[in-house]
Amino acid sequence: MSATSNRTSVFHRFPKADMPRAVSGEGPYIIDDLGNRYLDASGGAAVSCLGHSHQPTIKAVQDAVAQLAFAHTSFFTSEAAETLAAFLSQAAPGDLNHVYYLSGGSEAVEAALKLARQYYVEKGELSRSRIIARRQSYHGNTLGALAAGGNLWRRKMFEPILVDVSHIAPCYEYRERGQDETEEEYGLRAAGELETAILEAGPENVMCFLAETVGGATLGAVPPVKGYLREIRRICDKYGVLLILDEVMCGMGRTGSLFAYEQEGVCPDLVCIAKGLGAGYQPIGAVIASARVFDAIVEGTGFFQHGHTYTGHPTACAAALAVQTAIRDEGLLARVGERGRQLKQLLEDRFGARDYVGDIRGRGLFLAVEFVADRASKAPFAEPGFAAQLKKTALAKGLVCYPMGGLVDGRLGDHVMLAPPYIVEESHLDEIVDKLDSAIDDVLRARR
Repeated sequence: MSATSNRTSVFHRFPKADMPRAVSGEGPYIIDDLGNRYLDASGGAAVSCLGHSHQPTIKAVQDAVAQLAFAHTSFFTSEAAETLAAFLSQAAPGDLNHVYYLSGGSEAVEAALKLARQYYVEKGELSRSRIIARRQSYHGNTLGALAAGGNLWRRKMFEPILVDVSHIAPCYEYRERGQDETEEEYGLRAAGELETAILEAGPENVMCFLAETVGGATLGAVPPVKGYLREIRRICDKYGVLLILDEVMCGMGRTGSLFAYEQEGVCPDLVCIAKGLGAGYQPIGAVIASARVFDAIVEGTGFFQHGHTYTGHPTACAAALAVQTAIRDEGLLARVGERGRQLKQLLEDRFGARDYVGDIRGRGLFLAVEFVADRASKAPFAEPGFAAQLKKTALAKGLVCYPMGGLVDGRLGDHVMLAPPYIVEESHLDEIVDKLDSAIDDVLRARR
């Protein structure tokens, strides 16, 4: 495979690595400068839900930038921003009906946390500032989002400058459900940790509970068990705590419904979206606020004390509107369900009996395979590094996937996450599984 020289002025996130140079896209493939084709089986980071050459979206971006490249939101609104907000408000179940735009997922989480704090300030509940989130979660790489997240590896270096956040157990059925527990009993027990944390902090001090509706990259596509989020919602209501759901990765159709929380029978007070919102055609994220949060701001100081230069960027909003229109008009939610079932079955058929596979899980086109050293005990590989080796090996075979290490304790435990574009065909699913199988074999052979 091609690699660019390390003699570059770009400060890459991995400065020592030689990176293939992407020059074009075709459907679910990325093509490098030597013509090598990479099947994007993870959508980058669950971003590219329409693939890399969706012509209506490309044209929408071209038309938008030709008409109005930029208008700062402290002076103007735009047609694209207004139309997209109306679309999202109408699509979101419950009373989530006011959209605040950002440039990505980390910004969306930061904005949601600040919005939650201002909500209580406007209400005169000034002591409410405590954030409760979950261990082994990920909410972004800005300081507030990183503090709220429970990804130990990402947090470690910056721990001294992170605000204090309470973390409870994730809803992680594969490893944490007891043998004598039903699914519902486990869900109630896991959710009960929230009530314990609220009481320990003092209900008058707790601002919000933040959780991924379906766990993302840190744990690998872990869906909540039946009843878990309903109990979380009940506890939040009991103590007047805002529920913030992070759907940056799992939202916008990724799990088979536009919003992942639709499948749980609950509605949050704030939901964070990004990635599949703009499908990578432009950088965009958003927080959608419930009526009570919005009304508290409007009836209080009258403005949200937050903002970024590129908030509500007209071209980004136009791109996102084209993406969401395509998801609706091309029937892609149903396609996600169908292709997701097919891919999961292929994974189970190929890997379900392998000694090194502990769990195959997920929803829609948001799936993961968890690797173990021993199926019976669920013990992870004794040494870290499997995930990094798998990523590199798969890329060399023309497969982009999303392996991650540290899912058990921040150091050990490996999975690979798959989140291919919604437009994939059955032949692409076969290619994904074949290349993944070959890459895993090579990595295991090299580690023996």
